[in-house]
Amino acid sequence: MSLTVEQLPAVNATLNALAAVLLAIGWTLIKARREQAHKWTMLTAFCVSCVFLACYLVYHYHVGSVRFQGPSVVRALYLAILITHVVLAATVPFLAGVTIYLGLADRRAKHRRVARWTFPIWLYVSVTGVIIYVMLYHLYPHPAQKPIIGHSQWAPAVATELTVH
Repeated sequence: MSLTVEQLPAVNATLNALAAVLLAIGWTLIKARREQAHKWTMLTAFCVSCVFLACYLVYHYHVGSVRFQGPSVVRALYLAILITHVVLAATVPFLAGVTIYLGLADRRAKHRRVARWTFPIWLYVSVTGVIIYVMLYHLYPHPAQKPIIGHSQWAPAVATELTVH
């Protein structure tokens, strides 16, 4: 399968959305006391988030940062979302790792205490990742971007090929 670097933002948004859905399903499963299903759903959410992180790092290694192109009033909202997203995103790998470790070690009381923080932060980061993508690439795309015919995603005029194995 061949991807362009410019397709990675859409891939990343999809992975964030999938992580958010998995987190919500995992929460619902544990509320229904379906512990094994909860465990596998949350481990899958963690794997999806790890794939997201790898794609995110590859994209920003090749492209650098992407400047917001919207009006200043909207820019203030965008920056508020972005700043909280970035700060909280930096905590997710650690919080998720500790929460997963505690769950797998069957330290349930501590797992629940940490998960009460991990879950809303991780969900917020996943959802705001999709919002940031929509704002940057659909609502206020960079002028150098052009629509790809037959696709709803935006991509820069020059595409860099990546081969994904």
